[in-house]
Amino acid sequence: MMETDSAEIELERPGTTSLRAAFFGVWFVDLVATILFFTVPYASELNPVTVFLHDLFGMAGVVLAALIYAGFVVGIGSLLSRPFDVGFVTGAVVMYALFASNNVVLLVSREPLLAPIVP
Repeated sequence: MMETDSAEIELERPGTTSLRAAFFGVWFVDLVATILFFTVPYASELNPVTVFLHDLFGMAGVVLAALIYAGFVVGIGSLLSRPFDVGFVTGAVVMYALFASNNVVLLVSREPLLAPIVP
């Protein structure tokens, strides 16, 4: 007979299947755009962790950074109970969609969708 420890952390998949698919979809678009930032002369990556890992490992470092970010989102979402996990992953999808849209527009038009506000 097996006994289970009541102090054991139970991980659940965060959000719904379609929400997780949306997260990984925009995450992948952002990953591709970030990789392209290191190949074009007119755009640069601003995230210091991604730049550091790129300097250490090249393009594999960019992928590693993206996997770390996705791991944080999935890990935190798995620890949260419903409905907080849905809200958290939804927020991550919205942020990734905004970042990915900005990155794609910057790569295509050489002008960012969201320009920094400088006084």
